[in-house]
Amino acid sequence: MTVCLHLPFFFVHTNCTVRYKLSIFSTAIFLAGLTPFFGHALAAELSPPVETKKRAEQGAPVTKKDRPNPTGAPRRPSTAQDVRKVTSTDGASETIQVTASRHDLLGRAGTASEGSLTAREIQLRPVYRVGQILEAVPGLVVTSHSGEGKANQFLLRGFNLDHGTDLATFVDDMPVNGVSNAHGQGYTDLNFLIPEVLAGVDYTKGPFHADIGDFGVAGSDHMKLADDIPRQISLSAGTLGDYRAYIGGTTHFSNTGRWVNAFTLSHSDGPWRYPDNARSIRALSRYTYGSTKNGFDLTAMFYRGQWRATNDQPLDAYREGLIGRYGSLDPTDGGFSERYSLSAHYHLARDNWKWVTSAFAVHDRLTLWNNFTHYLDDPVNGDQQQQDETRTTVGGSSVYSRQDHVGLIRTETRVGVQGRYDFLHVDRRHTHQRITLPNCPSSLEATVPYLCNADTINLGAVGLFVQNTTHWLPWLRTVVGLREDYQGGTDNNLVDNSLTRKHQWLFQPKGSLVFGPWKKTEFYLSAGRGFHSNDFRSVSGSYASDEFTKGSVHVPLMTSAVSGEVGVRTTPFSHLHVQAAAFMIDFDSELSYDGDAGVTSPGPASRRQGVEFSAQYNPFTWLEFNTDLSFAKARYRAKNLASYGIDGTYVTNAPSFVWSFGVMVDRGPWYGGLQVRWLGGYPLVENNSLRSKGYQEVNMTLGYRFNKTIKLEASVFNVFNTRAYAAQYAYDYRLTPTAAIQSGATGHPLEPISARLAVTADF
Repeated sequence: MTVCLHLPFFFVHTNCTVRYKLSIFSTAIFLAGLTPFFGHALAAELSPPVETKKRAEQGAPVTKKDRPNPTGAPRRPSTAQDVRKVTSTDGASETIQVTASRHDLLGRAGTASEGSLTAREIQLRPVYRVGQILEAVPGLVVTSHSGEGKANQFLLRGFNLDHGTDLATFVDDMPVNGVSNAHGQGYTDLNFLIPEVLAGVDYTKGPFHADIGDFGVAGSDHMKLADDIPRQISLSAGTLGDYRAYIGGTTHFSNTGRWVNAFTLSHSDGPWRYPDNARSIRALSRYTYGSTKNGFDLTAMFYRGQWRATNDQPLDAYREGLIGRYGSLDPTDGGFSERYSLSAHYHLARDNWKWVTSAFAVHDRLTLWNNFTHYLDDPVNGDQQQQDETRTTVGGSSVYSRQDHVGLIRTETRVGVQGRYDFLHVDRRHTHQRITLPNCPSSLEATVPYLCNADTINLGAVGLFVQNTTHWLPWLRTVVGLREDYQGGTDNNLVDNSLTRKHQWLFQPKGSLVFGPWKKTEFYLSAGRGFHSNDFRSVSGSYASDEFTKGSVHVPLMTSAVSGEVGVRTTPFSHLHVQAAAFMIDFDSELSYDGDAGVTSPGPASRRQGVEFSAQYNPFTWLEFNTDLSFAKARYRAKNLASYGIDGTYVTNAPSFVWSFGVMVDRGPWYGGLQVRWLGGYPLVENNSLRSKGYQEVNMTLGYRFNKTIKLEASVFNVFNTRAYAAQYAYDYRLTPTAAIQSGATGHPLEPISARLAVTADF
């Protein structure tokens, strides 16, 4: 056993060879008492074969079998950094960080649009808020229309995904999307994440993967937690009243066990006339034993946040001088969120098979105060509503995979079962400055004193799947998947004491045909069926609105979609990796958020067509240029649009254009990243008579390492001080108690130029 010091971030000479080595620093943090203490320093070393200079410069993984793989192939142990040891011709050795945002999946990917993001992408990419880590997924925009503690707004492939609908998100294999959430179907709150413990992100697009079920039509992302992180303490402060303290590290045990602990405190005000005063606490404790082939892990996470929110405001309020650019008509909007989770994995493998079983339990609470329509329904007290949720989710998965040979034909088969069960109470109340009022003035709702809606929902979901990849010829392979989902549950309406039971099965075939590689180029044809679940309250009819009273809208428990994709993945010359895809998605029903009812409502059928392009160029191990480009056309395709109250075919808030460009540098003591994001325009109403221009934003980070233990990092956000709206909508509102009813655009301003300074010390 060797004991040594981890010395990262050295430049690699061109005549060097590369191999991986685990960090051998060790530490622990006693979270219960918030008292740091130190563990014994133990060395842990891998022994993969030595790579060539060419593969090192391309940023390729060490061995084919160890590469990250969204489709489920074996992975190497997760670390928060992609570290490589370099041995020069004179025998000296040093360790470098290879600057690469995405792993090369040529020869292993099942579709043209899937990918795997490295930890270096997460570390070097400038992000204003934690959820924007996912903007590293090509074509995905992560923005906000409310306070910092609320779930972000997601946009992908021509979808306004609201707070997460149709983007399946997992952290340590725990599903994050909240079914029948108080504020929107698929609500995805990522504020509990600690970026320092993320080891990478595997992502997919389209319903082409058998192991992705609910909410996965537009795409999915699996965020992986690291089994080993450096022992660090970090402090940061920003010009918009944002402060953060972090401490974390790993203790190594002689039995190959590793104990990762991390803890953060944060605060943010933002530029708002009424500061967010968003404060949060996050903690993680993770124990791993063995490897991803044979071993287990156990992870506990905790988060609590509280904030004031400046929601999107009517543009008329700005024009009439009622509020300034960063003002609010109701400064008492805000929220509270709390989350506890426990997750575990057990890995067992032999030469040609692997079995992975996972389990999780999550308990969370959420309260939101929102006033979107101001004095539309209650000219005296205003329209603020309080949305509450208490939820416990338990579940897990078990996946068996194996590789076989039939003559010269190689096959890989995965069989799995996934399940979750949600116990939740959700309600909505009418409030004034966060004080509950006895009446509910909205004409859409039946009311009882002090309660507008209240439901106790029990909902279970099970998915069974099998997926086979067969390599028929060196240049031909097929991926065939079959999935069957069941959802069923009960809704106890506490307003009228009714009880509703519903259940549904949904069969989903999926598959891809892959040609190549020829000269480092592969072609893909993919097709499949997927779905998103609907809010159980809209399925059961536990709230009343005009469309449902008329009986013109039938709401299934699961709404299906079919999609096709054709694409290419190529390395036309050394160090350049390119992906391109054209896609089409037909949805049986489009979901949209109903601010009056406080639920996500189904709409007419829709179609999306688009093309995507992505490229990464690594001319040196310390430098990368990357760009992503996406075009999409979203239209309703139902003939009875009038029955939904829709007077046009344009899907609102669906972006038609997304472009990003990034540079990442890590050479010697200097490192950093620059990111340009352009969200194109989108319609705010169905007849396209009112549109948003979208926005452009440039963010950058520059860091300097003074020595082996101290580094300083400066970030600038919205470098050119773009005056735009991060999110826009259109609906009816009344600005003052005596004003006339108006209908128009609303907007949440993009934060102005700001800076953040962070100092990090290894110990």
